Amino acid sequence: MRLFTDRGYDAVTVADVAEAVGVSAMTVFRHFPTKEDLVLIDQPARLIAERVAASSATHPLVRRVGGALVEAATALTGGDGDDRDEPAANELFLLDCLRLMVSTPALRARHLDSQYTLQQTIVDALGDDATDPDAAFRAQAATSACLAAMHTALTRWAEDNGQTKLPELIAQALAAAFGDDAVATGRRD
Repeated sequence: MRLFTDRGYDAVTVADVAEAVGVSAMTVFRHFPTKEDLVLIDQPARLIAERVAASSATHPLVRRVGGALVEAATALTGGDGDDRDEPAANELFLLDCLRLMVSTPALRARHLDSQYTLQQTIVDALGDDATDPDAAFRAQAATSACLAAMHTALTRWAEDNGQTKLPELIAQALAAAFGDDAVATGRRD
């Protein structure tokens, strides 16, 4: 990430990354099939899906998905609402990844592609009757709308240099789109 932020994404080759970490380019490609994979990580998809699957099926779809997005952002950034002055290392890493994604066309395109995969992962985690086309459509629509709100929050987070806690921004975006009841105010209610 340091190489990409110092020299620019397009100026850094996979060979440069391999040299910086002391491995061969083939080793890098074994773990990261494309250069974009070095920046865009899949960990959030699994974490979000776990949170969605653990949510109560009695809650509205938007609340289930939105709550999972906020909880995943909290876990990924260490943003548990404390009054830390300094962001955690993982939060800075995510912020650097996001800045690169916003400023690099190849990463933006790959991010958009990954959003479709994330949407399907979330829909699958909702566990709604996949054989019912209407239920599947509602789950896809709710998930897509929540992801759009999250994207707006992520963009704002990058613009304000991480000054506002990411989970808080996601909750604000969801509330702006769906109303104050879109995200639970307490934990796992």
